[in-house]
Amino acid sequence: MSTVKEAVEVDVPVRTAYNQWTQFEEFPQFMEGVEEVRQIDERHNHWTTKIGGVKREFDTEIVDQLPDDRITWRTTSGDTQQKGSVRFERLDDTHTRVELVMDVETSGAAEKAGDMLGMIDRRIKGDMKRFKSFVEERGGESGAWRGRIKPGDTGGSTPGTPSPGTFT
Repeated sequence: MSTVKEAVEVDVPVRTAYNQWTQFEEFPQFMEGVEEVRQIDERHNHWTTKIGGVKREFDTEIVDQLPDDRITWRTTSGDTQQKGSVRFERLDDTHTRVELVMDVETSGAAEKAGDMLGMIDRRIKGDMKRFKSFVEERGGESGAWRGRIKPGDTGGSTPGTPSPGTFT
């Protein structure tokens, strides 16, 4: 399993950076190789990727989510095994550090070779730079989900929180 870590400083408030990251269905706009992310419910997403001509589909589950602080996930089924966390650190009123750490299990000879050549690391670094541009050029988030998911929870958001994809 390869571990990749990348951080960027974005010129938006922590709330804006976090809120935009919760809009998973918009990931294809800044994540290279991600064709589609379909949000199933507030904890689960279905991903379709195509990297180096290899198409993969897999499902992820959010296992920990705290607004303006972190989102942690893992794969639950499909062609890809990974887990990761993105953290949001307020630097001041208009700047945020966004740090992504991912553990990725490569499968297949081409993917293993690509990993050994640093392709996964470069892709994730590029994705983080594109996220920076995406959120800064927008000037604000396209939506938000402010619910809390705790490790060990089996369902729903905290009562009174909006559903995924709703604007706050």
